[in-house]
Amino acid sequence: MKHPCRLILAVLLLGLALPASAAIKAWLDRNQIGPGDTVQLTLEHDGRTDSQPDLNPLKQNFDILGQSSGSSIQIINGSMSAKVQISLTLAPRLKGQLLVPPLRWDGQTSPALTLTVSGSSAPTHGGNAAPADAAHTFITTTLDQKQPYVQAAVTLTVRLYVDQPLAQASLELEPSNDLLIQQVGQDKQTSETRNGRNYQVIERKYLLFPQHSGRIRIDGPVLNAQVRDARGNDPFGSDPFFGNVFGGLTGATRPLRLRGDPIVLDVRPRPASGTGHDWLPAQKVTLSETWQPASGPYRAGDPITRSLHLAAQGLTASQLPDLSVLMPLPPGLRAYPDQPKLNTGVQGDGVVGSRDQDIALIASRAGRYQLPALKLFWWDTTKNVQREVDLPARMLDVLPNAQAFSASTARPDQSALPPAAKRDLPMLGVKSSPSDAHWPWISLGLALLWLGTLFAWWRSRKRPLPGPVSTPAADTRKASDARKAFRQACRENDPQTARRQLLAWARIAWPEAPPLGLGALARRLNDPELETALNQLDRACYAGGAWSGQSLLERVTSLSDTSRPVAGTVPELAGLYPS
Repeated sequence: MKHPCRLILAVLLLGLALPASAAIKAWLDRNQIGPGDTVQLTLEHDGRTDSQPDLNPLKQNFDILGQSSGSSIQIINGSMSAKVQISLTLAPRLKGQLLVPPLRWDGQTSPALTLTVSGSSAPTHGGNAAPADAAHTFITTTLDQKQPYVQAAVTLTVRLYVDQPLAQASLELEPSNDLLIQQVGQDKQTSETRNGRNYQVIERKYLLFPQHSGRIRIDGPVLNAQVRDARGNDPFGSDPFFGNVFGGLTGATRPLRLRGDPIVLDVRPRPASGTGHDWLPAQKVTLSETWQPASGPYRAGDPITRSLHLAAQGLTASQLPDLSVLMPLPPGLRAYPDQPKLNTGVQGDGVVGSRDQDIALIASRAGRYQLPALKLFWWDTTKNVQREVDLPARMLDVLPNAQAFSASTARPDQSALPPAAKRDLPMLGVKSSPSDAHWPWISLGLALLWLGTLFAWWRSRKRPLPGPVSTPAADTRKASDARKAFRQACRENDPQTARRQLLAWARIAWPEAPPLGLGALARRLNDPELETALNQLDRACYAGGAWSGQSLLERVTSLSDTSRPVAGTVPELAGLYPS
């Protein structure tokens, strides 16, 4: 009894090791299907094999949605046979009579097959006639223009019509290097009756931005879903809901893949007459501004905020230019642009992009500044002409900084002063009325004071010259406090406090002529590297954004022995940067 068992086992192992040499069989589960439907192609290989068939010839006319395989061994009357089967789920890419080409597998070739895809899946580009065979599911596509300018927005409207429950449905438009594709808005659901059938309609909008001129062709939108297998018996639900499982699909299902018509655009290049720094193809462009403060007086060193609003119908916010780059400035006026606020919204069937930006303008000195007109050219895609939006020129009268005036030089109008102020006019150095009875005594006192001062000066000239005059203790303490507060603000990356304490430090160092701002301080120190660091601090204070105080802290410390003020203007810098 043992020998027959061993013989059977040896024959079985020998049969498994035998190579395959039989032909490849192929068949379809159906020879005719409707639009969007799928078909099962089965390939059978006689004998065992670990290789796979070459499926590339199928990809010309079909999408391969799924693949499964299996093997079997049979022993009949002592004869053993092995088979390997591969099952493919195919979605036709075209309509009409399609050829399933021969496929090679282990040197053998499968027979060619024929499949008929009946009917048209949808009306052509927005047509209103229903398909001749009244398909259960079809797609329509509509373009608002077929000959756009390069980089101009094209609105594509995709509508999906279904009268049967769908499961795991998704509608996709494949990306392309020739077009930037952006979905806008939310899907809309409506209902429509065609040829006696009630369809649920799902509408979706895309924006297409062609990236080069010439003809551009991309595949149409693709629907992937699961539908009930016609051989199943389980009932369906009735309401399709896009993107989720529809109805009550609990029985057997089959995949559904449906393609819309290809998208074809004949893109026009930028016209030769389209001048300007930027290319802005749009239906409408607006440009406006506001100022803060709205009117003067403006003073040197104080920020003047210019708020610009740019909006374009037919462009996204990312396509709009940076107006701070296009804004010319006269000498003595600096711009510190803030981060722009970008917004892209849907308006009707199109898109509207907007760009809001605040720009801080700071005058380094008093004077009259002429801001030239700000002009922006754009191309009207509706009328095919170039247009221009602009902001008119503006004159800014900037007064000296209030700190630049000394009270001793002021000459107030006596008629406008109250009585108490008029009594104090002699103390302010302003002549009072000649009829004042006390004027002779005041003149005598001033003369004696002048003689005393002259005598003291004469005595001081007789004494030996003392060493450098030291800073009073109170000023030294204030300078030390401002210096410590400035360094602490740099370590904490606090630009506002660093600027305030640095200027306070400078006012103590140069009490006779303190710098009015960081720009004046940079010019006084005459150090290019320090000027760059101070400009960064100034920008952080007025334009916002992150700021690191480490470089400024290191640079200021290293200037203790090298920096000198402008000769004849201010004292030495030792008080500002003590060792």
